[in-house]
Amino acid sequence: MNPKVDFYFNKAGKWQQEVEKLRNIVLDCGLTEELKWGCPCYTFQGNNVVLIHDFKDYCALLFNKGALLKNTNNILIQQTENVQAARQIRFTNIREIIDLEPILKSHIYEAIEIEKAGLKVILKDTKEFKTAEEFQQKLETIPELKTAFEALTPGRQRAYKLYFAAPKQSKTRESRVLKSIPQILNGKGLND
Repeated sequence: MNPKVDFYFNKAGKWQQEVEKLRNIVLDCGLTEELKWGCPCYTFQGNNVVLIHDFKDYCALLFNKGALLKNTNNILIQQTENVQAARQIRFTNIREIIDLEPILKSHIYEAIEIEKAGLKVILKDTKEFKTAEEFQQKLETIPELKTAFEALTPGRQRAYKLYFAAPKQSKTRESRVLKSIPQILNGKGLND
């Protein structure tokens, strides 16, 4: 147990009992406990394997390369269609965790074997993500915007594409594009 992570388990919260049980299960599998992104993260030889996190309606184990795990029990969840590698197992009570403990451990051991083997999730290329029509128009009519956008890292490009394509209404997509143009021209990502 890493004392830097204790605060996460000591806070009085809705999922305290559940996350403590998840911690014991994960640590029993021999992973190293670290604090990353404000959550307990468990690593094997420096590589992220699984995180524990809690939300309003559930707590979860998140496998960083969950897409590579065999989902024989159909408990791994892809949070959204745009999440490529990670998969969650969600819990709404301690009984679920206790009942699934052997299966959870088998997934953790499988994830460790994936790390040992050096396997990688093959991610979609940024160009494969949909470009909102409103943004495509701006790229075609403002050459410096196109140059600036293409100079961004693939991750920053992907974030903008997802952000621009998300709204259902064209008016909202257009507004997002217009507000983001100065940031793109300054070489900044969506959240920089």
